Order: sequence, then C-alpha cells, then structure tokens
Amino acid sequence: MSSRRTAVAAPRRLRSPLRAQRGLTLIELMVAITIMLIVVAALLALFLNVSNSQRELERVNRQIETGRLSVFVLENELSHAGFWENYMPEFDDLTVTGAPTHVPTGALPDPCLPYSAANWTDDYKRQLLDLPVQTYDSVPASCADLLKNKKAGTDILVVRHAETCLPGTTNCDADTSGAMYFQSSLCGTQKPSSFALSTAGFDTMFRKDCTTPSPKRKLVADIYYVRDYAETAGDGVPTLARSRFDLTGGTLAQQPPVPLIEGVEGFRVELGLDTLSKTGAAVDYTTAIAWADPANKSTPANRGDGSPDGDFVHCSTSPACTADQLVNVVAVKLHVLARSAEASPGHTDTRTYQLGGSTLGPFNDHYKRHAFSTSVR
Repeated sequence: MSSRRTAVAAPRRLRSPLRAQRGLTLIELMVAITIMLIVVAALLALFLNVSNSQRELERVNRQIETGRLSVFVLENELSHAGFWENYMPEFDDLTVTGAPTHVPTGALPDPCLPYSAANWTDDYKRQLLDLPVQTYDSVPASCADLLKNKKAGTDILVVRHAETCLPGTTNCDADTSGAMYFQSSLCGTQKPSSFALSTAGFDTMFRKDCTTPSPKRKLVADIYYVRDYAETAGDGVPTLARSRFDLTGGTLAQQPPVPLIEGVEGFRVELGLDTLSKTGAAVDYTTAIAWADPANKSTPANRGDGSPDGDFVHCSTSPACTADQLVNVVAVKLHVLARSAEASPGHTDTRTYQLGGSTLGPFNDHYKRHAFSTSVR
C-alpha cells in the first residue's frame, strides 16, 4: 500500500503594520516647547489686555457715575430751594396794594452764623427765607474753621428750604426738642407772608380753620463745597462735601462737613436772574405794583415774569452778588468736573474743560475727566 504525503503550507511570517515607536529628539522637543510658549504668551497677553480694558471701563463708569450722581444730588436740593409751604414773600404777593414792607437789602445772611435769639432776629429770619440760594467762590470769614481745605477754583453753594416731610413720618427725622422748625399759615386772617421759625412754641400759625396749628417742618440749610481730600487730609482725592444746619450738644449751628461723593474736582455755580417784567420794564420791589393795565391787573410792569434775563451771573468775592440780585434768582446753572479715582496708565490728560465762564486744564496727569452741566429752575 502506497502512502500519500499531504503538503502542509509553511506558516507565513507575521509582520506588524506599525513600526516600533521611538522617543522625541531634542530638536523636536525644543520646537514643541517653543510653540507652547508662544501660545501661552499670546493667551497671557490677551488676558492682560482684557483685564486692563475691564479695569479701564470700570474707571470710566465710576467717573461717569460720580458726575451724574453729583448733578443729581445738587439738582434735587436746588429744586426744593425756597420751599416754605404756604409762605409767600410780601414782595412776591400780587395782592399787596402798597410798597412791600420787607425787601431783602444790605448785608446778606451769614451762612455759618450759629443760632441765638440775639443774632437771629425776625428780619434776619425773613432774609433766610427770602434768599434761599447763595453762592461764593471763596470761603466766607465766618466759615473759615468749618469749610477747611476747600479746593482752589471751586464754588460754594448754600441752599435753604423747609423739609419736605413732616417730623416723625417715614424717612423723616424724629421731632427733636430744641431743633429749628418752620411754620406757615393758611388762615385767612393772617398774611401769606406770616411765618414762624423757632425752636419752641409753634402755636401762632394756623390751618384754614384758623384754630388748628399748622404742621411744622424742619429747617434745612445745606452748604456744598469741594474739598481736596476724602477721608484723611492729604489723601489727594477731591470730594464733594456737605455741611448741614442741625442741633448737636444743645447748639444749633452748621455741622462739620461730611464727604458725599469722591472724585468731584471742579464745581461752578451760575445764577439766572429775573430782572425784567413781561413788559420789559425793570423789576423794582421797593415800590407798589404798577399794573400794565390797571383795569384788569393781569400784568405787573415792575415785577418779574419768572424767566431768567440776560447772561447767568457768577458770584465772586469781588464783585460779590448783592441782595438785589439774589432776590431775583429763578434758575441755577451747575457745572461739575468729575475725575476718575485711579490713574490710567498710558493716558495723559491734555484737554481743557469749560465750566461756564471758567476754563480748567490742561492737567497733564494720568487721570481721566468729564464735565457735566445742567440748569435747575
């Protein structure tokens, strides 16, 4: 029997499709590190640019907020200037037939005069009511110890009015014994020019029934100015500050200023005066009303029409504004220069800023600034 051989194919040699991996060469490693460093540097530069832009945007936003808030505070205060509820100065009362008895003349009210019965006479109190807005470009002598470190080239604004809320009501100060309060009358047997400004009593002004005492309102007398520091003298942060008339330690006087808004560097106040009547005649409060048409008495020829005439006036030390001018104030123009709280690297302020009739700058420093202005009637 013959045997057959079966051919068995020899196994093929298996080959790996991948070559064995080798390590990176030094050159390849250096190239990779260089590329990585370039990417990191680009990302770091982008991050720093975004951060700087964000910080600069925050500085600008705070600067704009400073200016707007300053204007808002001052505008709100001035809009209440001369609010004495039902009181009407005799020279503004068109029902008075003769020459007004009380017209502000002579010396102006002292904005820093502490209260005393001897100094605050009836005539002085009436002047406080009839001249609710006063401005200065330098610190009055009586305020020298109070308004310290006033920033050069800025103005001082004095505003007076009765508190708009009643003592003890929501968001209003409590009724305080010994504080200064104001009362006016609605009683028909009392003149519109009747008033009471006192620390006690409050039983001489009446409502329409001429029996019930009128409500009393706290006297508000605020002095606004810009000082050259915020919290600590010498810190270099110009700040809008306010001194308020109030009772402390049994004494009624202007209180030490408190900082309101940091970053206010410029402040100028200009007054709009109503010096002409509708007929074009000059205002004259010292004489009886001269009616343009005596038959219907609709247009007084020697009383104002409520609108400012001519250019706005800036009260300086010389010449100072007189009582004749201040009694005719019907509008106030405010100018505020706001400065950023921090310097901006790479920025130099070479601009000039027009604040009414004055020009500020160039400052040639690294702070950004913006000027704001508004008119208040």
